[in-house]
Amino acid sequence: MDRLKLKAVLGGHPHVQAVKSGELRSDLFDLDFIAYTPTNTAFKPMVREQAFEVCEMAIVTYLMAKAHGKPLVLLPATMLGRFQHSYALYNPARGMLGPSDLEGKRVGIRSFTTTTGAWIRGILANDYGVNLDTIRWITFEDPHVAEYVDTTERAPKDKKILQMLLDGELDAVLGETSDNPKLKPLFSDPAAEAAKWYARRGVVPVNHLVVVTEQLAKSRPDVVVGVYDLLKRNKEQAGAVATPDLVPFGIEANRKPLELIVDYAFQQELIPRRYAVEELFDETTRGLN
Repeated sequence: MDRLKLKAVLGGHPHVQAVKSGELRSDLFDLDFIAYTPTNTAFKPMVREQAFEVCEMAIVTYLMAKAHGKPLVLLPATMLGRFQHSYALYNPARGMLGPSDLEGKRVGIRSFTTTTGAWIRGILANDYGVNLDTIRWITFEDPHVAEYVDTTERAPKDKKILQMLLDGELDAVLGETSDNPKLKPLFSDPAAEAAKWYARRGVVPVNHLVVVTEQLAKSRPDVVVGVYDLLKRNKEQAGAVATPDLVPFGIEANRKPLELIVDYAFQQELIPRRYAVEELFDETTRGLN
């Protein structure tokens, strides 16, 4: 059988470098990597046009794509996982602000449907009792999934999110970091807050996993398994297993984070119902561990 050539987009993560350089290869296929910087700019063409056979994808984008019947299949291969508490900022020159103080405030976020945003809003609502509906959300980009109706307020086209925070046009922003000394983290000690959250939840917040097209999954399930195995081999070779493991591979290792982000996405009306973890995969990828 001829070797397949698969168009692929993966970020510059240490645990995929051997695959991206061609040092680790498959006998079944070649991966033709296409560079997107930042990686999230590839999500829209993947959702809307299935522009690649293999693509890194934010988990909330995938959940929303699934809700709207997009022909994509998830692999339980985490590309990016991180604790989210340091991705929320405010400007102390405008007065002190903590996570419990956001009701009635203007909060900026790149897009309402970003995965980091969904994780942080879930933390605010479920751990700090914040009523998310009282917040005035200001966004800067469209959702990746065109069918989602975004009811947030759009920032003027010439405005930048951190500058609006510095200028007092926003009270806080989510999904951003900055080394500007004028800005402070919304969670006063993000690392300590994240450690407490992890102790309570036992969950690593996964941001990006990998999807393949349904066409590839149906026609060549062996290749889909091969893609997963290649990525897993690279992770093991790179020694990318910390405690906790920020890039879990396999259904069971990803079960708790997937259950929680499904819960948060449903609470925030990004998806119409709570999906069981098994529903997120197909008959091939459901068996991957």
